[in-house]
This record gives sequence, C-alpha cells and structure tokens, in this order.
Amino acid sequence: MNGASREALAAARERLDALTDATAVDAAKLADELAAVTALLHREVSLRRVLTDPAQAGEAKAELVQRLLGTQVSGETADLVSGMVRSRWSQTRDLVDALEELANTADLTAAQRTGTLDDVEDELFRFGRIVASSTELRAALTDRAATTSAKGELLRSLLGGRAKPATERLVTRLVTAPRGRSLESGLESLSKLAAERRDRMVAVVTSAVPLSDPQKQRLGAALAKLYGRQMHLNLDVDPEVLGGIRVQVGDEVINGSLADRIADAERRMAS
Repeated sequence: MNGASREALAAARERLDALTDATAVDAAKLADELAAVTALLHREVSLRRVLTDPAQAGEAKAELVQRLLGTQVSGETADLVSGMVRSRWSQTRDLVDALEELANTADLTAAQRTGTLDDVEDELFRFGRIVASSTELRAALTDRAATTSAKGELLRSLLGGRAKPATERLVTRLVTAPRGRSLESGLESLSKLAAERRDRMVAVVTSAVPLSDPQKQRLGAALAKLYGRQMHLNLDVDPEVLGGIRVQVGDEVINGSLADRIADAERRMAS
C-alpha cells in the first residue's frame, strides 16, 4: 500500500489496538466478523467501489456500513469498519487487504491474551515447512476445484487438537480464501504479523543439527544486537547444510554453512 491507503491502514490499526485493549471485547469473535466482512467485500465488487469512492462523503459511506452490517455483526466490528470507510483508499482492493490484516491481527491478539502467541508463531512456521516438503499436500490445499468444506475438513484432520485454536483459524482462512495469493506467501505474511505483535523480527535459522538452548539464546542475542530489535527464531534442520548455520532475516541472508562456502568457492573457481 502507498499514499492514502498506508495512512488509512495505520489509523485502522490504532483503532483496533484501542478496541482490543478492552478485555471485555472478544478478540476471536472480532476476528471472525472482520473476516466475514472481508469475504463480503472481496465478493461484492460494486459495494467495494462505493465504499472506497472518494467522491462520496465519508459519513454517508459509514451510514451505509451501519445499515448493511449493524444487525449482522457486533457494534465493535460495525464501528471499526465504519471508521475505515471514512478514510481515503488509493485502491479499492486496499480496503479489503486492510480488513483481512485486521482480522488476522485480532486472532493473534486473542492468542497473545492466552499466552500462546509464541506457540502460534512456531506452528505457522512448522505448517509452512510441512507444506513445502509435501507436493501432494500443497496440491490438495491449493486445488481450485476442491470445495471450501473439503479443504476445511482436511485442515481439521491435520491441525485439529494438534495446534492452537488461533493457528487453526488463521490457516483455515488462508487456505479457503487465498484471494489470489500463494499459500507460501500467505503463511510468511502471517508469521511476520505474529512477530510484529511483540515488535520482533523473524529469523529463519537452518542448521545441520538441532541447536541447543544456549546456542539459540546466543544467536538470538547476537541478531537482536545486530538489527536493534528482538528476534524470533524459526528453527529448521537440514542435513544438507553440512555444518554451521544459515540465517535469513527478511530478504537478507547470512551464510555461515559449510555447503554455502563450498558453493561459493566453486563459483569463484568457475569464474
């Protein structure tokens, strides 16, 4: 997002934070309702255009939201969406993207309240690794011919009782309503959003053997010092690394593995 949409999203995030700071608000229910509104606006293109039309008065658009949603969702959800349509959006799609982000953030807030946010972060990462290692599973989850209920049932068989409720809700929404995104990019976005709940960055650490707790603590401290922010480590084991570790933070890769050094030497010799 850029320009007006970025400012509108920032304002919506602030309103959501203020709303979920109130413990009386059911964050999981709020997430479900925001997700339902996301689906509605993704499906109803003409409505989306009306609600993002800069020629229409913000108050008129807010009143339309209240008429449409007032009896379908909680007052908190209706008020939050009303505030969003009062803002200006650079593109009509940006409003839907913002609503989806707020729905996911509300679910992560629910996990944070129950002290399970770290578990949700780890489970999202692990699920991504499982999908990456199984072409059959990925094909089943991204099959456009498969029904939403079939995909939901598959996810329940995989995650039900094995993952935190927030993880199951987040992954189910992503798989059943991808909105044009790849499964991998969607899972990565969810992981980053989870890390941001604690103002942390995500480092994907690949090693030949599992790291010990002292090693993880030293690595986390070193990365936090390097980047100036707390770091959440997503740990993966790959015997092909041979030795050392490989760390990826965003688009930056820190290569410390023997395999990378061998490959680098081979490239230099070839040139």
